[in-house]
Amino acid sequence: MVTTRVCWTPGCAGSGLGGDLVRRLLAGSILRQVLLYIARNPERNLRRLLSLGERLAIVEGHRQVIRSLKEYVEQHPVQFDYTVRLLRECHPNVRKRLLYNFFVNEFLLGIPKQARLGKKLGVNVPALILVDPTSACNLRCNGCWAGAYHRGDSLDFGRLDRLVAEAKELGIHWIVMSGGEPFLYPRLFELARRHPDVAFMLYTNGTLIDEKKADELLAAGNMSPAFSLEGSRDRTDSRRGPGVFDRIMRAMDLLRERGVPFGFSLTLTRHNCREVMSEEFIDFLVKKGCRYGWTFHYIPIGSDVDTDLLVTPQQRAWLARQVPKLRMSYPLLFADFWNDGQLTGGCIAGGRRYFHINARGEIEPCAFVHFSVDSIYDKSLKEALASPLFKAYQCRQPFSSNFLRPCPLIDVPQALRDIVKESGARPTHPGAETVLTGRIAEFLDKRAAEWERLSQEIWAERQQAVEPTPEHARLSAP
Repeated sequence: MVTTRVCWTPGCAGSGLGGDLVRRLLAGSILRQVLLYIARNPERNLRRLLSLGERLAIVEGHRQVIRSLKEYVEQHPVQFDYTVRLLRECHPNVRKRLLYNFFVNEFLLGIPKQARLGKKLGVNVPALILVDPTSACNLRCNGCWAGAYHRGDSLDFGRLDRLVAEAKELGIHWIVMSGGEPFLYPRLFELARRHPDVAFMLYTNGTLIDEKKADELLAAGNMSPAFSLEGSRDRTDSRRGPGVFDRIMRAMDLLRERGVPFGFSLTLTRHNCREVMSEEFIDFLVKKGCRYGWTFHYIPIGSDVDTDLLVTPQQRAWLARQVPKLRMSYPLLFADFWNDGQLTGGCIAGGRRYFHINARGEIEPCAFVHFSVDSIYDKSLKEALASPLFKAYQCRQPFSSNFLRPCPLIDVPQALRDIVKESGARPTHPGAETVLTGRIAEFLDKRAAEWERLSQEIWAERQQAVEPTPEHARLSAP
């Protein structure tokens, strides 16, 4: 047996290790051994992992990203506690695959590779892809963002398998899945087994995860579900159906017992936003075992469109102040996509950081912007990244210098109209065009103007107290 000694002495690797040495380290599985070593005593060894990552970074811009992350974790005890718990409580199979894929394949190696190939190809290579393997779903939720898609669509497995392979060639090792209900896709776990070097996250209604599925998730080791909730049992069941909340809670218990990390996905409306973003509800989710979460403002697209469900400008202002407080108070990572533009440099869609592929293979700039010019059945991933729709997006990003107004759909709606016209994009289902003209478009214009006025004060406050974040550093990376 060959024993490898990892030197932790600062400076032992100089200002950074060369790409050849990094590849040799990875080929010898040394970093996997390091992760296992750190997990034995994460309180003591976490800083060593971050220091190692900083030294392994291949380019200076990426090294600064990791240095910024290290400082952020050290300066915020609750986030340090979060990372320690993640390393300690995840099953070894998950640490070996999911965590390794995300932190090494995607973050440490993927980011510089994405930047390098993007420059070579003359396109922007995003960090992740959101894909719907199927539009089939066992629930019929009121106002579902995907409810207007045709229900009988599913991606051909061969094309989906090739898409993931194409993504890896570009340095993308983070694939997010939605739908429909991804657990209805019959070859889901086969896909995970065929790509053990990819981290998969799945938005799910949670009702199909029983003991067998929980065991399969553990065996795969590279998949993590994010459960869709509306808040309390009454709120969730009223939108999703009787008994759904309890089935989600049971699924969470099964995964927590096995050491499979999972998160939550909350749709914020004017009726539930204060409940689900309360300290009481976030504390409940943390105690259930959630490791991360995403919050989405209700957007008037899909089925049963109801503009009355949008959070009001006053509620959004409250959220803009509430979410950062919660993040600093609980060992949980979560994002409010529409109010966290400061952390991402504005809108992340249109291929800048991600894009969406629906179950018919149509390539959309965002899960909530249902327009397309290309299909994965007609183009390779490399070709799709040169889409005129993506170019129209990226030449306008950020859509506002006020990053509390990042979205071309609800914050700067004229920008979306210009993008669709310029690129010749077509709606991907009947009714998608209503966000551009007519009653819904008029509502969005009015709401955007109200939020523009109200958000200025909050944005000014943030500008006076800007705190460096990992994403700020990433924006300067080559």
